[in-house]
Amino acid sequence: MPQLSTRITTLNEGGSDGWEVFYRARDMAAAGQPVTELTIGEHDIGTDASILQAIHASASGGHTGYAMVPGVSGLRKAVAERISARTGVPTTPENILITPGGQAALFAAHVAVLSPGDAALYIDPYYATYPGTIRAASGRAVPVPTEAAHAFLPKGASIRAAATTSGAKSLLVNTPNNPTGTVYPRETLQEIASAANDHDLWLISDEVYDTQVWQGDHISPRTLPGMAERTLVVGSMSKSHAMTGSRAGWLVGPKEAIDRLIDLATSTTYGVPGYIQDGALFALNQGPDLEDQIAAPFRRRRDLAMKVIAQQNTVTAIPAQGAMYLMLDIRATGLSGRDFAEALLDEHLIAVMPGESFGKSAAGHIRVALTVADDRLVAALKTLCAFADSKARADA
Repeated sequence: MPQLSTRITTLNEGGSDGWEVFYRARDMAAAGQPVTELTIGEHDIGTDASILQAIHASASGGHTGYAMVPGVSGLRKAVAERISARTGVPTTPENILITPGGQAALFAAHVAVLSPGDAALYIDPYYATYPGTIRAASGRAVPVPTEAAHAFLPKGASIRAAATTSGAKSLLVNTPNNPTGTVYPRETLQEIASAANDHDLWLISDEVYDTQVWQGDHISPRTLPGMAERTLVVGSMSKSHAMTGSRAGWLVGPKEAIDRLIDLATSTTYGVPGYIQDGALFALNQGPDLEDQIAAPFRRRRDLAMKVIAQQNTVTAIPAQGAMYLMLDIRATGLSGRDFAEALLDEHLIAVMPGESFGKSAAGHIRVALTVADDRLVAALKTLCAFADSKARADA
């Protein structure tokens, strides 16, 4: 076989990343073992029936051919109006590119701002696809470390140091954050904006969890002075409307950048199926009530989980301010996140993600997805905490 490109063979540098725990849990569940899976951010409810009916009606009505590559005009307009209303930043359909989910938007954004070999910064801990996405765009992926003691919030000094040493062209941030559950406060975003302006960075802001905020407020960095012209915002229907499999997302940015990105979409995805876009438009037209309904279980479970954590002293939680996850500190057990997750799965059939799966900064932590029924979640967390306590006492 001829040699494959270095771009494709180096997407996942670094060897094992701890995702083996997830794959093993899935294999165990498929074999019939009663695994409680608290690994990935997949809603435990399906897409609302009314949205599915809208998709079906559109497809049955003939919207199955090629759709406009930038997105159908009604959906681009609805996304622009939603963003204008939520952020206060004037946004038009010309600022919007509809993409096959948030992941395609992440890739497109990095292709837009990186030339081959350019460095791109991202915050550690990070969503699992970030480094590979940067490498797929022919960039050099450069992590910016954070600290658990500061709720994994990035510091301006760390961003500046990484930008200086790498000569970076872009910075990727994510708030509300996966995997940590933190919501970046205005002070943090102002530090990010200042660093981006001083180092002439494009800012790529992943805001797919913007409807899942439990404490504080979601602030898009695009709203800060001078940032609209250097920010590309990634959005998606996946989390806000439980449409993970529909692959309906968008990228928001300056018109000049979106025009170029339309050229890219013409050469890659050639748009999103029309009936999916019609379903997304129907969903957005249901307004914030539907979004609140979909977010409500995770707010409730977050509160239940924090009560369980508060009843013991071995496991501590990073402040869970948003998204559908808890990041738990299990360093008191003496185990790595990977070893803890493996043992918990073996001994109690509870599957969680090792913090090491999301970068070096999260070593000694685990991520718990709030994606099972309330009673199962509470029972699993009580078992997890008891398990951690027994390991801590054994290590003492």
